[in-house]
Amino acid sequence: MKKAILGTKLGMTQVFDKDGTLVPVTVLEAGPCVVTQIKTEENDGYNAIQVGFVDKKDRNVNVDATGKKKVWRRHGVNKPEMGHFDKAGVSYKRYVREFKFENCEEYNLADEIKADIFEEGDKVDATAISKGKGFQGTIKRLGQHRGPMAHGSKFHRHQGSNGACSSPSKVFKGKGMPGHMGSVKVTIQNLEIVRVDAENNLLLVKGAVPGPKKSLVTIKESVKKTK
Repeated sequence: MKKAILGTKLGMTQVFDKDGTLVPVTVLEAGPCVVTQIKTEENDGYNAIQVGFVDKKDRNVNVDATGKKKVWRRHGVNKPEMGHFDKAGVSYKRYVREFKFENCEEYNLADEIKADIFEEGDKVDATAISKGKGFQGTIKRLGQHRGPMAHGSKFHRHQGSNGACSSPSKVFKGKGMPGHMGSVKVTIQNLEIVRVDAENNLLLVKGAVPGPKKSLVTIKESVKKTK
């Protein structure tokens, strides 16, 4: 892998391609990301770069009993993290992720990675946390069939028999049950980049991308390239 970037999902729209075909796209604000650490095989056992994305917001100015103003540290950044970012010479970041690039030696600390590393027609994999849907039954969660809807059935949306009676007297692992639905890491492979707006750090990706609006999305060069 030689290309990857962090971004946020802005929503979906549709654009026309060169042939006049209407294409549904997901708009991603990709980068700019900055290199916060370079890991080498000598020091860490593998080659990778660590990147940061989205600046932390400043806290408010606090006034103590003596009337002196004290500027609070950036929200949610502890002292080890502050030292880590200060050593790299970058501002404090909200998201930090790692990419195992084949060309790690080409990067330096505080280098910026922008949306222009991708081109129209590139194939990418998009990873994000899917929308959480709360506690759901087996019909919605697993697509199971409902029972008869007659008045006397008393069995409409239950998940069915859970296990045998006396042998083996247990419920097997993997049995479809109601439970928490969504809010898991999902990767969609081989999405095509329809348009790149390097000036505004935007990527228009064909089709849907996991996650709600404003969620963090990792865009990587596709590992299973197809035509």
